[in-house]
This record gives sequence, C-alpha cells and structure tokens, in this order.
Amino acid sequence: MSRYAMLLAPSANRVYAAQAGRLSQAELRAFAPVLSGPLDDVAQTRLGGVEYLTFTAELSARDLAYLANLSAAYALFERTQDLLRPVELTPLDRYDSDLITIPKYAGKTNEQFTKLVLNLTLLASASATRMLDGRLTVCDPLCGRGTTLNQALMYGYDAIGVELDGKDVEAYKAFLQTWLKHKRLKHTAELVPVRRQGRRAARRLEVTLAASKDDHKAGAVQKVTVLHADTTELTGLLRPGCADVLVADLPYGIAHGSWSEEGGLSRRPLELLERAVPQWLPLLRPGGALGLSWNTKVAKRELAEDILLASGLEIVEYGDLAHRVDQGIERDVVVARRPGRPSGSGA
Repeated sequence: MSRYAMLLAPSANRVYAAQAGRLSQAELRAFAPVLSGPLDDVAQTRLGGVEYLTFTAELSARDLAYLANLSAAYALFERTQDLLRPVELTPLDRYDSDLITIPKYAGKTNEQFTKLVLNLTLLASASATRMLDGRLTVCDPLCGRGTTLNQALMYGYDAIGVELDGKDVEAYKAFLQTWLKHKRLKHTAELVPVRRQGRRAARRLEVTLAASKDDHKAGAVQKVTVLHADTTELTGLLRPGCADVLVADLPYGIAHGSWSEEGGLSRRPLELLERAVPQWLPLLRPGGALGLSWNTKVAKRELAEDILLASGLEIVEYGDLAHRVDQGIERDVVVARRPGRPSGSGA
C-alpha cells in the first residue's frame, strides 16, 4: 500500500477552512465505493508544520481521476520516507474557475461546500460510476443565482434549476451570458414564458453552450434550464425522471423560500421540505440521490430525515458533517437515495 498526503485548498471563508479537514475526511471516504481498492488510515496529519489529509491506498489512474475532484483538493503527494513526491491531479473542470468564483452576493453558499454536497450526492447515486465519463443532469430546485448549476457545468453535466425570485433568475442569466461572451464560447440564451392549462405558469431560461468550437460543431453541448417558479408547484413544468441527482440548500430563515398555503412567503425549511419533496421525487431517476444542507438551529436533523424516510428514500450515512457557518447558522448535510436502478442514461 502506498501512503499519500493531500494538501487542502485554502478557503476564502476562514470559518469553513477551519473545518475543511474534518469534512474532507468524510468526503474522501465517500469515494471508496468507486475506487479499485480500499482507503485506509484516513486522518489529518501535520507535516512540516502544515495540515494534510493523509491515507494509504493503491490508486489506479482512474482512482486518481476521481480523487482529483475532492472539493478541497489542492495538491496530492505520495509519501516516500520523509519525502513528498507530487502526483498530478486532473480534475473534471471543463471551464475556468471564475465561472464559480466571480459571482458575489448576499446568501451565496461557499463554493467548496457546494462542490462537497454535489460530490456526496453523486457518490450516493446509481450514477456514481459515471461521474467521470457520463452525461449526467444535476437539478437544484432552490438554485438562487446558480452556484450549484455552475458547478454542474464545470463537471461537464447538464443543469436544471428552479428559483422563486425572478431577480435572481435574471441576475443569473445576465452573469452567465456575460461570462460566456467574455470567454468567447458559443452559446444561446433565451428567457421565455411557460404556459400550463392555457395560463402563464412560469418563465423558463434556456441556455445552450459548448466548451470549444470543435464541441459546438460536433453537437457536444451542455444545457442549463432555470424555471422562475415555485418549487412546491412543479407539476407539468418539468418532465419526470429528468435528473440523476438533486442538490439543494434549504432556506436558513434569511434567504430563499416558497409561497405558503396561507399565501405568504415561507422561509421555514421543514415546512418547505414537506411540501416540496413530493414535487421533487418524480424528477429523480430510479437510483437517483438527493442531497440537502440546512441550518440545524431552525430545523432538527431527525425531523428532516423523517420527511425523507416517509417519502420512501433511503438515508446514506456519511458521518458527522455538521459545522458552524456563523453565530446564527450551524449547517448540516443529509443525503438520501431513491431505491432502484436507472433505466437508461439519457437526459
């Protein structure tokens, strides 16, 4: 068995950076089912005054390709006695990192954390073995200004989002179009009304893009669809089985929400989850997985799990992922899988 040391990337969020090592241990172990051999001795180790994520394993080229996408991975070294030998990492990143890092706005989720939740959800799904080479579709039914959607694009996937706030949808459209033009990437973008039973029910943003001119000529394009709609009222707006995984950051009480049955805007995460899950589950293909993050100070984990279990989902255990965001937010992650296997790989 070879010994490895992974240097974790610095985070712009100091609070998150202080907890990244512990979270990365759980994330690293989540990759175990898709690797060719076991991961052992996973730990945080101080080498030369610097914290590393260390482990032992026999890694193939494909194994290294998987681990290159660890959310906090910065550099990997093989440990030979007291020396560190660099090991090249080739992450999936299809575009420049500024697709993720440029947008700055109140309520934006930390980019590393967004990637971590997406990874955990992908690895829990029946599509885990296609993470590197499959045409997958990621859905964020509370997409805000698109951090999760952009991470899906970085991986080469298609993305579907739902957002109640029309200003957020328009801001995402403006950013993505500007970014694509600046990068000189072939694309189309259109925001059109959607009708249901003869009435306008939503607006739909449709973006098609290609990573290169050659990809565009070959028809190897990616698609982003964003609905300006209430995530608890999606019947007839998205086709069943359109997503391999569903990832969402539930409202913390200060941002996001849905219309309550009383007619006002609700920001209570459990109320939203209870009403939304029946709308979300049909979107998942059999074997698909759902990953959620939320503030445990306003919603207990056990109650969130109960809602998912009552909907027929299986909870995937990843250990302790709870961590502090700020004085008023203690964030946790729950991942659940829809039983069954996908009938096909089409989007």
